Amino acid sequence: MLVDRMPSSSLLEAVPAGGVKLHHWGFVLASIEKSAEMFAQSLCATWDGKIIFDPLQKVHVSFLRGAHIGDALIELVEPGGPDSPVTRFLARGGGMHHVCYEVDNLEAQLAFSKSIRSTVVRKPLPAVAFDGRRIAWVMTRNRLLIEYLEESSKEGNS
Repeated sequence: MLVDRMPSSSLLEAVPAGGVKLHHWGFVLASIEKSAEMFAQSLCATWDGKIIFDPLQKVHVSFLRGAHIGDALIELVEPGGPDSPVTRFLARGGGMHHVCYEVDNLEAQLAFSKSIRSTVVRKPLPAVAFDGRRIAWVMTRNRLLIEYLEESSKEGNS
């Protein structure tokens, strides 16, 4: 039996101001270098071989590009040491870790997230992989980890 359920009007109105665009999916794995090509092949994606270390996040990251220009990126994340925030996640098997949205206004997005009872687990900080653009981390009430990425400047920096 199919049940047609419409969201309540209060849920439809609970949308942050400004733009929100899917940027990437993040996967935690033990070694980017050993896994990236096979990971890319499995997803029909390409890998440029570039691995970036972010000392603030304590991780190594690399990005895969999908076959279509509009595809979200795939971020491969490797712990940068035993004190990395993703080390415990990897010890439990790793895999799909987070989803990242690029947002017009990071502060407004975080205020909205708090208003719907999500928890800011990491306040805004610059990210090496995004040329110093700020990111913040939020855990939703249903345990989805979301990374919010500050929109690039209007001059086209990314």
